Amino acid sequence: MLKFKIISDLNKKSLKIKSFIEKKDINKKFGKTNLFIVIGGDGFMLQTLKKFYKFKKPFYGINSGNYGFLMNKFSYKNFLTDLKTSSNVKIHPLQMIVTSKSNQIKTSIAINEVSILRQSKQASSISITANKKNVIKNLISDGVLVSTPAGSTAYNLSVHGPILNLDSRKLAVTPISPFRPRRWKGTIVSDKSKILIKNLDIDKRPISAVADNFEVRNAKIIKIQVNKKIIFELLFDKNNSLYKKIKIEQSRKETSNK
Repeated sequence: MLKFKIISDLNKKSLKIKSFIEKKDINKKFGKTNLFIVIGGDGFMLQTLKKFYKFKKPFYGINSGNYGFLMNKFSYKNFLTDLKTSSNVKIHPLQMIVTSKSNQIKTSIAINEVSILRQSKQASSISITANKKNVIKNLISDGVLVSTPAGSTAYNLSVHGPILNLDSRKLAVTPISPFRPRRWKGTIVSDKSKILIKNLDIDKRPISAVADNFEVRNAKIIKIQVNKKIIFELLFDKNNSLYKKIKIEQSRKETSNK
């Protein structure tokens, strides 16, 4: 028998789905849970993954938000069948370590991306290295993203970054509105890379470092790499896997470029 814990957002659609599922035969005892059912949008799923991943249980997302890239469509009729026949995808997050202007050190993980963003009217001025090799010596821009394959269809896609296959073992480094060099499109690096981003003008051009939704302001040095010790196991309906969703987005981008 499936035993699951329901974690729901508080909007009306989420609560309605939660009420329906709770009428099924389930065991609500937290420690005996086989999996987590998460009802909400992508943002709510990201928060939930970070909060509960240490329990080492799979997560099945039900979309009650907008796009729901990390979620599944909900069917009142086929819910249990969809859940029982779902397949799993395992992903690793990025680890972000930030040293601030005041030399405070803060860490966080990011499932989608780490965003380096200008903090004032001044464009950011940053250097980027990967495994101690220069990626770019001085990027003047609104910022830069380091995205995982799972996150490459999110903010990264919005700033015209590449969509990465889920099993590519790559990370996308994508500029946001680059001013100098104006035509730098970014690069793709190995997921074994240790990425170092430095603010080249801390006083005049402050920047923020954001791991999904965790922000550190006045960042001086940002270290980013994949944390292989943390594994998120996501469940997807057999006909709508994360691999398939990424392929669809790749096809859409190719079509729009023709």
